[in-house]
Amino acid sequence: MVIEDTGIGIPPEQLLKIFDPFYQADGDMTREYGGVGLGLTIVKELVARLQGDIQVESHYGEGSTFTVFLPYRIG
Repeated sequence: MVIEDTGIGIPPEQLLKIFDPFYQADGDMTREYGGVGLGLTIVKELVARLQGDIQVESHYGEGSTFTVFLPYRIG
């Protein structure tokens, strides 16, 4: 599954941190985008429980692409 957006993107130095609990790329109290920094942590945990993986590619100022890989069992 691939999820793409055309948002603000994620700076390269922050990509490894975005799945950490409570991490926010913009931690300023006057930030434009809300949230507490748990959404991606929860998604990563759910994907891991399904024995899958999640990857992100982002271009700052252009948007991000998240790819979720889940195992597929036949039978």
